[in-house]
Parts: sequence; C-alpha cells; structure tokens
Amino acid sequence: MINRTLLITGGAGFIGSHYVHMVARDHPNWTIRVLDLLTYCGNLANLEGLEGRIEFTKGDIADPDTVNEVMSGCDAVVHFAAESHVDRSLIDSRPFIHTNVIGTQVLLDACRRQDVQRFLHVSTDEVYGDVAGTDSLSLESDPFCPRSPYAASKAAAEHLVQASHVSFGLDTVITRGSNTYGPNQYPEKIIPLFSTNAIDDADLPIYGRGDAVRDYMHVEDHCLGIATVLEHGKAGEAYNLGARLEVNGREVAESILQAMHKPESLMRYVDDRPGHDYRYAVDPSKAESLGWQRQWSFEDGLPATVQWYANHESWWRDIKAGTHYKSHDAAWYESRPSASS
Repeated sequence: MINRTLLITGGAGFIGSHYVHMVARDHPNWTIRVLDLLTYCGNLANLEGLEGRIEFTKGDIADPDTVNEVMSGCDAVVHFAAESHVDRSLIDSRPFIHTNVIGTQVLLDACRRQDVQRFLHVSTDEVYGDVAGTDSLSLESDPFCPRSPYAASKAAAEHLVQASHVSFGLDTVITRGSNTYGPNQYPEKIIPLFSTNAIDDADLPIYGRGDAVRDYMHVEDHCLGIATVLEHGKAGEAYNLGARLEVNGREVAESILQAMHKPESLMRYVDDRPGHDYRYAVDPSKAESLGWQRQWSFEDGLPATVQWYANHESWWRDIKAGTHYKSHDAAWYESRPSASS
C-alpha cells in the first residue's frame, strides 16, 4: 500500500517512539497518528524532530470515545501501549489490568467498528514463563505460563486479540519480543538503570547472584521485526522476535562497567525479587522466515547504548529527579538488603 494511515498506541514510549521514527523515515507518504497517555514512561522528548509529521493525541487507550475518534479512517493499528515493568506490577497490579487488558479490548472493539484492516499487538516473551534448567527455546505454539502480574496481563491481552480474530474475523498478528534495549529507555529497566547509576558511581543492584538470563535485542531490530510482521505476517498468527543472544544480569553489569571504565566494586547483589524467572529464550525462526534478521550484536549494541546515556544526561537526569522515579526507587531498591554471599 503506497499510502496508509497508521495508528500507533504508546508511541511516546521507548520501543513505540523508535518505531514512530522508523515509519516516518521509511514511509514519507504515510499518515502517522500517535495515541499516548504520557504516563511516567511516556515522553514527548522521544518524538522530537517529528513535529508536523505526526498527529499526536494524549489519551487513554481504555477510553472508548478517545479511541474511536483517533482510530477513524485508520488502515492499521500497531499497539505498543502497556504497563511493562515487572517490579511495579508486584507492587500494584491494577494499572496493568487497566491498560494491558481493558485497554487492549477497547482497541479491538474499535477496530471492528472502524473496519481496520490489520491490528498488530506487541507482546512479550514473558508470557511463556521461565524456561530455566533447559536448553529449549520457546515456540509460538508453546502454552503460556506467566509468573508475574505483568506477564499475566500481557497473556490475557493476547487471548483477547486471538479471540477477536477467531470470533469476529479481525485481522490480527502478534509479536512476542525478547528483552529490548537501546536509547531513550526509561531508567527503571536494567541497562539504562545500570548505565546511569554507573555514570554517577552509584551501586548497580543485581538480583540474587545475577544468574537470570535474558535474550537482549536492540530496539532497532525489534522495530524492524514488527514492521516485517505488520507487512508479511499471516492473520491470526504470533511471531517471536529474539536476538538469539542470552546474557545474564551479572554479565550485563560487567559489560556496562567495562564500557564505562568503572570498577566492579559498584556491583551490589540484592535479595531476589519474588517469582523471578531465571531464563527467557525464544526461537525467532518463524519471523526469520518472513525475511527479518537482527542486525545488532550485543557486543556492538551495548556500548553504543551506554554511550547514548553518557551523551544525553539531561534526558535521564530529569526523569530520575522526578517524584515518580524516586518513589519507586526508594520503595523497591533502597529497601532491599544485600544478598548473602
């Protein structure tokens, strides 16, 4: 399609804003609408340079009136908007149900009314649950086993998406991305947290002994995967997006400190979080069969990301100085004792 009107929910967030920039660059003829409530992790600064290129609406995806208005005339919806931090979901799960479950259903209902041609739901590998103790990779056909309120809310959203396809014939596709990192990521997540703490010679809090493994994928690769599935994915199907790069938390900390020439004495082991999943790893072969391949290695992507935070201190210092960040940091990390050796 030469001309397309695309609605991107959560487009002022981390992955969503990178996707907005990519679409604006690669599809100059497309009309891009962004719907974002600008909660604590939504930031208009992430969309700088796109003034006049996108149509931005501040609003809640769980508000049917707002959704109906902004979706009118759209050809496709790419749904990023979500509460996404496991630790916060352990403190209060209600915002996760409101946005991830109710908000997704509101969007699906609007898609049916507006005759939207395709709905892409951005999900997570966390719906599969912990695969520690095995060498297996999660497949799209594997059963769900979410083990945190966040993961459970994303699994519920996926069921609603699939139900809309089966029951009503809505053209839906789902992506399940692995841990994503890169510039502009809110500094509660591990890589920006460790990077910004290291800049200030502050401790890097590592859960347990740092053995939990994640598959780290650069945000540009994630966005390209989403674009590939939007264009070429089969209706009703889900697609894993992963980098095939498994790294544990201790190695992440060591790599960041090495890139910044900081001492390993900044590493502080803290009590593990409840229900911690110790390994996520997906098989992305199905998405690769559509033509998608990751471009970034961890060895290249991590130092480049660390350097971005070093070069953009005003971006993250404003966030970390805010009440919302400091209240969570105090409630979660400052109160957690060091793990026993």
